[in-house]
Amino acid sequence: MESKKVTLDPLPKSAAEIQPANTPHQTAAFAVAALVRYTEDAEAGIAMLDKLLGPRPLSNLSKQQLRDQLRGKEYTARSYFDGATPANNYTPGMPYTLTVSETPYSYQNENYAQLWVKSGGADNPRPVTMRLKPSTGEWYLWEYAGLLAGIRIPAKDDPWN
Repeated sequence: MESKKVTLDPLPKSAAEIQPANTPHQTAAFAVAALVRYTEDAEAGIAMLDKLLGPRPLSNLSKQQLRDQLRGKEYTARSYFDGATPANNYTPGMPYTLTVSETPYSYQNENYAQLWVKSGGADNPRPVTMRLKPSTGEWYLWEYAGLLAGIRIPAKDDPWN
């Protein structure tokens, strides 16, 4: 896997602060930022995701899945920032940096990119897929369910710690 570091400084807090980017790596980073924002303010996070999804905004089912997957697990989104681990209760290092990787198969389908985002709470990076809009050169978020998968609980919540 070839990895790239993407830094978000400052961390975007609204849809006005993000846009589909000219690299899939940046759009993946914005997706993580939108999930973090969702855990703080659901409406703002949804607006950010809708902007990244472009002409395919979140459906009611997707909003329900998002709510169900992150309820009580707000730390999941923060786990993608470098330095955030269960031991430090997913407190990321500053500035906010993510490790986004590609494989030889990342660009297997024309106009799509499947990348992998490292989580400090999982053994393997999580997949996220972007779709290119050829007319503008912008990469939009296409599939992000991998970013919602479960991870190890923070040390403060671990009864065995």
